[in-house]
Amino acid sequence: MSVTADNDLTRLIERLHRVLDRVEPLLPERRETDFDALAYRWRPPGGLQPIRRPHLLPPEDLLGVDAQKTALLANTEQFVAGLPANNALLWGSRGTGKSSLIKAVLAAFHARGLRLIEVDKHDLAALPEIVEQVEDRPERYLIFCDDLSFEADDPSYKTLKAILDGSLSTPPDNLLIYATSNRRHLLPEFQSENQAARIVDGELHHGEAVEEKISLSERFGLWLSFYPFTQEQYLEIVRHWLRRLEAQTEDEEALRLEALRFARARGSRSGRVAWQFARDFAGRQGLRQPRG
Repeated sequence: MSVTADNDLTRLIERLHRVLDRVEPLLPERRETDFDALAYRWRPPGGLQPIRRPHLLPPEDLLGVDAQKTALLANTEQFVAGLPANNALLWGSRGTGKSSLIKAVLAAFHARGLRLIEVDKHDLAALPEIVEQVEDRPERYLIFCDDLSFEADDPSYKTLKAILDGSLSTPPDNLLIYATSNRRHLLPEFQSENQAARIVDGELHHGEAVEEKISLSERFGLWLSFYPFTQEQYLEIVRHWLRRLEAQTEDEEALRLEALRFARARGSRSGRVAWQFARDFAGRQGLRQPRG
């Protein structure tokens, strides 16, 4: 290298150091993690942010999803006991209790050391950094990815594939991923992709695009499917929440008709809509009662 080029390189390095010196004070400091919390959000670049008031939903408050609840509680029981357990994908109709079931898992097992870390899809690439912070901790950590899905041209799903099962580094024993999604394979599925399937020796072989999508969801060892509630299931959930809110419901037929009108107006008989109706009903009833 010539002397001139060497001098130019030295000046460039000096300029970069001056720029870094100016920028560094403006960056947020990485705070020490408060490991006394039950739940966290990952907020780059600050790291694990404690959730001061996590929603601890008792498992008995979840109705209409008994099979899914039993399976996820059993898997989590294995996990907190230090036994082999699977990453879990909860997929299906909106408002049917997928996210609520994960909150119920935290309520059921936090006294035994279970902790929850909520991570947005766009921050999944930071999982190695999260692992670094918790892998030597005695607690058991669930990475919670809510409403997880990817668009067809979104390359970030490949990061998730590597995180789940495909990286040279082994995930620590004290960490699992629980994700919810409205999509079975987390990616959009198109008719043209299914038309690419072919029969070989009597067996169905999917096209490459479908195989790629299946390979992502298959990395979750536990699949739990959630389906729309029937009318009677919806009404049962309404009554359950009204009892929880201590609302008076003498006229059952009037209550039934009002709850169904509320659901029709929203185009859904989901557990979420049942909870919203119960809150509205109990609130209106409370306003009508005399105050001392």
